[in-house]
Amino acid sequence: MVDSEIADEATTGIGARLRALRKIHGLSQRELARRAGVTHATISLIEAERVSPSVSSLKKVLDGVPISLAEFFTVDTDTSPQIFYRADELPDMGSGDIAFRLVGAERAERAMNVLHERYAPGADTGAEMLVHNGEEAGVVVSGEIELTVAGETQLLRRGDAYYFPSRLPHRFRNPGAEPCEIISANTPPSL
Repeated sequence: MVDSEIADEATTGIGARLRALRKIHGLSQRELARRAGVTHATISLIEAERVSPSVSSLKKVLDGVPISLAEFFTVDTDTSPQIFYRADELPDMGSGDIAFRLVGAERAERAMNVLHERYAPGADTGAEMLVHNGEEAGVVVSGEIELTVAGETQLLRRGDAYYFPSRLPHRFRNPGAEPCEIISANTPPSL
């Protein structure tokens, strides 16, 4: 197979095929990158189909499994959806001082978002209140969070929880000196 054929194939599934193969072998992106001697970003970009690897680059990545080019293009990668996720497989959907690490991001048909949220000291979702469809709930795992919902404000600490309709104006702020971590869920998915 020549490099142009590999490039054509990339737009129709090399990334998805590599992701499925990696998961079949129980490897995280970081572990595959380490084994193949490439950067984590290389694996991530290939799986996201943002780059088209050359034959030699793809061969190097596949040596980390190990599997040949021929096997790669013929192996059955049709597997059931991923069930377990390592920490490095949760993409961060947040920004700045707020991290929203999403479980099951690749599941196109998911009915909810499950997030591991982290608010740095002083982090705030903003003066403008959030409003969207659905419901959300969470449990504070560590630190503290000031939650305002429909004009009512409460300071929640480790073990405290919340559940409210997301159409009510709301805001999260960490007034403490330590990071705050929350495990939350919302539906329908909005990320």
